[in-house]
Parts: sequence; C-alpha cells; structure tokens
Amino acid sequence: MKNIQAKLQTFAGAMMVPIILLVLVGFFVGIGSAFTNYILEEGTLFYNLLTMITNLGFYFMNTLQLWFAVAISFTLAKKEKGWAAFAGLVLFLTYMRGIEAWAGFEGWTAETTSIEALVANGYSQNEALNFNAIWSSAFGMFGYNMGIFSGLISGLLTAWIHNKLVDIQLPAMFAFFAGTKFVVMICAIASIPLAIATYYIWPYIASGLQGITGFITSSGLFGTFLFGTLDKALLPFGIHHLIAFPIEYSSVGGTMEIDGVVYEGVKNIINGQAASADATGYITRNFTNGRLLFQLAGLPGAAFAMYKCARKENRKKIAALLVPAVFTLAMVGISEPIEYTFLFVAPALYWLVYAPLCGLCYVLAEVFEISINGTALFFMIPNLFQPHKVHAIHALWLLPLTFVVYYFAFKFCIEKWDLPTPGRGEAEVKLMSKKEYNAIKDGQADGASTGSEEDSLEVRIIEALGGADNIETVTCCASRLRVTVKDDTLIASDDDFKNYLEAMGVVRAKNAVQVIYGVRVQGITTKVKDILHLD
Repeated sequence: MKNIQAKLQTFAGAMMVPIILLVLVGFFVGIGSAFTNYILEEGTLFYNLLTMITNLGFYFMNTLQLWFAVAISFTLAKKEKGWAAFAGLVLFLTYMRGIEAWAGFEGWTAETTSIEALVANGYSQNEALNFNAIWSSAFGMFGYNMGIFSGLISGLLTAWIHNKLVDIQLPAMFAFFAGTKFVVMICAIASIPLAIATYYIWPYIASGLQGITGFITSSGLFGTFLFGTLDKALLPFGIHHLIAFPIEYSSVGGTMEIDGVVYEGVKNIINGQAASADATGYITRNFTNGRLLFQLAGLPGAAFAMYKCARKENRKKIAALLVPAVFTLAMVGISEPIEYTFLFVAPALYWLVYAPLCGLCYVLAEVFEISINGTALFFMIPNLFQPHKVHAIHALWLLPLTFVVYYFAFKFCIEKWDLPTPGRGEAEVKLMSKKEYNAIKDGQADGASTGSEEDSLEVRIIEALGGADNIETVTCCASRLRVTVKDDTLIASDDDFKNYLEAMGVVRAKNAVQVIYGVRVQGITTKVKDILHLD
C-alpha cells in the first residue's frame, strides 16, 4: 500500500512540472487580450505584438497534452532524463497519429463524425452531439478528444519503458542502438498497440468522465464542498493534484463555448473568458475562488492564532517564521509552509477542522458568486487590466469574516486540547547547525563540536537520507523535495528533519520521502542533484 502511495505521490509531483506554462497562459491571455480588446487600435505595432502574446498563451493552453507527455516522461525517468523527454515526445506524436489512422480504417474522419453527417446516417440529434463530442483535432491530426489524458498516458508509458530498458545492452553489431536509442525505438513501436487499444477503450472512459461531470454538476454545493475538502485533505499525501487537474484542465470540469471555441476545464474556460471582448465576468462555479478566502484571510487567521497561543517569550521567533510564510501565501498561493506548521503536531486540527473549513470557503465563494481570475495577489495582476470582469464585492466582508472564523476556531482548538503548535512548548524555537546535529546524533548532549567544518544544508540532507548510495531519484514540486531511496530505514527521523534540517514537515511512503521546504525547494533540489551528479 505504501509503495502505491509513493508512486502516486511521484506521479502527482510530475503533473506539477508544466505549471509554469499555465502561469504564462493566465498572464499572456489576461493582459494581452485586455489591451487588444479594449485599449489598442487594431493594426498598430503594439496591437500586433500583444495579439502575438495572447496567441502564444492560447498555444500553451491548447497543447497541454504534449507538455504533460514530455514533463511526466523526464520527471519519472530515473536517469538519462533528456532522452526520456525525447522518447515521450516521439511516443505521444506517434500515438496520436496511430489513433487517427485506425479511426480512418474504421471510417471515422473529421467529415464523417460531423453532426450533420451523423444525423444523415441515422443518429438522433442528441446521439450525434454526444458522439461528435468525443472527437477533435490537435497538432494537425484527427482523433479522440482526450485532453490532458493523452499526455498522461504517453508520459507514464514512456517513463515505464525508459526505466526498464535504458540500461539494455545489445550485441556488438547493434551496439549503436542500445540503451537510450533502444528506448526511443521501443516507444515508437509501443505506440501502435497503444493507439489500437485506445481506439476501442476510450469511448467507455469518455462515458465515465461524462458521468463524473454529471455528478459534479448535479451535486451542487455538496460537490463543491466535497472537492474543496478533499483538495486539502489529500495534500499531506501529495496526491491532491490528481483530483484538481482533471477538473481544471479537462472536460471533467465542464465545457463552455466562447466566441465559437469550446473550452474544457474551469481554468481553460476562465482563460477563454479573459480573452473574449464579449465576456462580462468569469464563471463562479470554478472550484478555485474558495482559495481566495482561505489564502488571503483564513490561513493568516490561523497563523495569528498560533502566534497568540505561543508562549510570550517565543512569540517574536514564531512571528519571524509565520510572517514570511503568510507573505508567500498571499503573493503566490503556496500554503504548505503554514499548513505544515500544525499538520504534523496536530493532525486532527488539520483534517477535522482546517480541511472542512476550506471546503466551506469554496461553497461561500460560489454562493456569493465571486468571479475573479486568480486567487493569489501575483496571479491577480491580469484583473487590473479587465476590472469589469471581476465581481468580488462580497469578498470585502467574506475575507474579514473568514479571518475571524479561522482565528477563533484554531485558538479554541489549540487551547482546549493543548495542541503542541509552534512556540507552545519550552523548547527554544531555532534551527540548529551541522555540529549540533552531529553532536546530538553521536550522543554528545552538550552539542560539542565534532571537529569537522560546517557542511551545507544540502550535504546534511543527503546524509539524513541515508547517504548518496541510498538515494535513487531526486525531484521536487512547488514546495517539496521528493526522493526515492533504496532503504527507507536509513532515513533520519521526522524530528531530525524539522529540528536540524530546516524542514517544515515530512511525508513518508515505502522507499520514498517528501521533505517540505516551501518555495526554496527548487534551489535545494538543484544543489542536492549537483552534489549527487544527477541529471
């Protein structure tokens, strides 16, 4: 079970890699369209430049499946990641072409799957609409409308083939084709049976996705609450993206036609509305606006409660930890630095109080029809250029209300059950040096020096992971260092990571560990990989 959890965590982390492109989509489309729709005169130099930027944003959005295929391939590859990315690209494109070819053999093309052609061949109007909806064209190829799922399938299969065959050796006369080159060839060949199998299986999967969409739509506010609660409840396991991404970037989150173009997924719909001169607002049932409330008010209220509940002599140090975390949260929406300050010491507070409160924030944002693009201050910048599409007047009173509710809920729970949130104990709140860390590990209670020079944080992290020989792969997501190891019994304790290695928390699975470092994790990951000579 833990092994499955570790694989899901790794997969969920791989899905976060293309996130930088999604950030660009929001900025390019939101700002570019504002100028071309409302400010600049058509045909001018700046109009053409901003139009190009807007189209670039839409290109990223409309080709997400390709970026997911490449990103998952190299993220899940254990070595030779560049070759894995190339193999992922090859498999994805041959996979798409294979589906087009097999569908053509069966008589299905862009022309024969049109609604008019289907009705002419005996389909009812509703049957024609449903059947037509499962087809589309992408990259100049006709095939199933699979959205990001085609990229996920391609990336996963590529990574599996690559990790199995990257070290394969061939007889001397074929040695040139061994290893990474053999992987590329096998990926191209594997796309053939994959395409044929997909042709027969995907209609059933599409039907299931339509059923999920129907449940979400018909369940109303309960579905919104369930999504918001699960989004937070699954975060400690590192798999919350598995429910968020399909809703945000696939038909699971619904479809909408805007200016003659059909958009799938709530984030893509919002970007389509940002680009439309006729749109007067953003969809309110978008499963994202609830984050506005708990990111800008709820979690700051919880942080203030932890500050007030800390011992007076510790409050200054607690503030030094919490204030930067609150600032990061408000600016870019990374909430884990605060969440992990209480998750590991008071898990009941997290799952029984915090997660349901977050679900309630999603419900309130939907009930009061908050309509805004982005939920963190940095990502709200495009709204400044299209303020008429923002409908968030109710946020003016919901934000302070959310702050108060979170503050009193956390303060009550912490004091009622004497929860050991930061600063409530007698231990001094500080980060320890390598010498202190080694001294305690070696049983030197006084923390005397071991005689060795101070090592970097990254070297100490490697040691805490059982040493270089114990580490197999190193990756990261927005806030977590993700490592797979040969022997998880060699990994240092959670307390060691938090007390001596500057971590905010640790999530474990079989032969895998996630160490939470917040926004600084990318730099830490790069240095760790440099020390280990990993690509």
